[in-house]
Amino acid sequence: MATDIPMTPQLEQIDGEIQDNFRALANGFQKLDKIKDPNRQSKQLEELTGKMRECKRLIKEFDREIKEEENKNSPEVNKQLNERKQSLIKELNSYVALRKTYMSSLGNKRVELFDMGAGASDPTAEDNIQMASTMNNQELIDAGKKQMDETDQAIQRSKQVVEQTMEVGAQTAGTLKGQTDQMGRIVNDLDTIQFSIKKASQLVKEIGRQVATDKCIMLFLLLIVCGVIAVIIVKVTSLVFFSIVITGASIIFFPVEYEVL
Repeated sequence: MATDIPMTPQLEQIDGEIQDNFRALANGFQKLDKIKDPNRQSKQLEELTGKMRECKRLIKEFDREIKEEENKNSPEVNKQLNERKQSLIKELNSYVALRKTYMSSLGNKRVELFDMGAGASDPTAEDNIQMASTMNNQELIDAGKKQMDETDQAIQRSKQVVEQTMEVGAQTAGTLKGQTDQMGRIVNDLDTIQFSIKKASQLVKEIGRQVATDKCIMLFLLLIVCGVIAVIIVKVTSLVFFSIVITGASIIFFPVEYEVL
């Protein structure tokens, strides 16, 4: 069946293979109506079952390809592709239901396990098949009881897994809450440290300015001291020079003796 949905070449190839298998299934079930021998009907059903398995594998590939191209496509294209996948799954399930009808009409007893990972049904391995015609009533009852016991055990295991999952989820939630609180405390501590660093930087700057001011004052005081010392030296030098001048004058003038004429 042709489609107007935009697809990549890989998706088109997978879609075409799925359609080929669907046509083969349709033809196979038409032929099955014409077969009267139960053994030949069983063989034909086995071949059709193989086709169904192949369809499921291809649908899984189709789904993986859609997910890989999801970010590249528009939301509308992704919606159309998903609807196309669901239509393929629905068509495959219709053949699975038709197969069940034929199996029931043949009186076969089959245990089927359906894997819905890609949305399609998949029959179990052939070693799970046991023909009802080869079993008596007691064997059928025993097989039914055994299957029911296995189903109960599987349900019980599923419950245990669910309980364990819920417990792990609760523990994880508690751990995440504790880590969130711890991160909050760390953020608060970082804010406090940042504030302290800022205050310390301001204090260092103030100390630096104070030290510079103190150095200027000390230099000014040093200049004053030097000036005072210079003044003292000048004063002392002037007094000494004056004393020397006076003493020299005394030596020159006072010792002179005048004769009386």
